[in-house]
Amino acid sequence: MGCCSGRCMLIFICILQLITALERQVFDFLGYQWAPILVNFLHIIVVILGLFGTIQYRPRYVVLYLTWTVLWVGWNIFVCCLYLDLGGLSKDSNYLSLGVSAHSSWWKENAPGCDEGDLPATRWQSLESPALVSSLGCMLEYQYIEVLHSALQLFISLLGFVYACYVISVFNEEEDTFDFIGGFDQFPVLHGNEKASHLFL
Repeated sequence: MGCCSGRCMLIFICILQLITALERQVFDFLGYQWAPILVNFLHIIVVILGLFGTIQYRPRYVVLYLTWTVLWVGWNIFVCCLYLDLGGLSKDSNYLSLGVSAHSSWWKENAPGCDEGDLPATRWQSLESPALVSSLGCMLEYQYIEVLHSALQLFISLLGFVYACYVISVFNEEEDTFDFIGGFDQFPVLHGNEKASHLFL
């Protein structure tokens, strides 16, 4: 197969998903976000199986990856709604920490470009108000960083879904056209007649 085939694109997408999922896993571990840690772990395992299935021509693993991609898209939509306070969800809830700890997103305390050193008094430093952090000049508030992470995962997953459907259809076509006796002969009747004529000579 060529380098621009659907199979190669799915391999590339799986590798990209592994890289972004590992990056997300690190920041979820730093923020003690237990639900995303578990879901990311499952995602990494299924993407590895999908990668294996794509490389080894195993359509069942690619179907598993395809099924998981639908669930992964649902999870990322939930995370986006949670951090944007949509659908009755609140970013201040403890859904993602599973109620085990009072921690929230690592980005809440470590958002890029925040000037925590310029707080007027030490009393303000103990507060963890997103409004206070945003008023201090953060480049991007933490909830938007989390939404961007989920949006990136959504985009890559949708591409992976499309290419996985294509790869499964290609695998099924190749499986249907394979002739177990003569290999990939396109004209087995013609070759069979030649072999028979040689036997009569």
